[in-house]
Amino acid sequence: QLQASGGGLVQPGGSLRVSCAAPGFTLDYNTYAIGWFRQAPGKEREGVSCISSGGLSTYHRDSVKGRFTISRDNAKNTVYLQMNRLQPEDTGVYFCAMDQTVDPSWDGGTGCTIPMRFDFWGQGTQVTVSS
Repeated sequence: QLQASGGGLVQPGGSLRVSCAAPGFTLDYNTYAIGWFRQAPGKEREGVSCISSGGLSTYHRDSVKGRFTISRDNAKNTVYLQMNRLQPEDTGVYFCAMDQTVDPSWDGGTGCTIPMRFDFWGQGTQVTVSS
């Protein structure tokens, strides 16, 4: 139901843009908040960024603030995560997820960091930052 793409290998300091498409949600896509999570080998999945259904509210974890930007195009059923100044610790499989109740503006975006809050998940795309 969700298709993540755009991952790859990039050198430290480089940029990537990953995308999350939801081709099956033609009628109510704009009622879902979208979150990006990542998981490195041997580590738990962690919330990276999140955007509200209308795109007006966003959340970014502290370690990516100022480097990552999340945006959405509801006409294309797609959310983007622009990642700049990438660092080796950004390496992992990046997953996108969607949910109708998560609100990035509430409680400092806590809901965006909890995988169990999200109902639908994509398959993930690998991002590797290495020289």
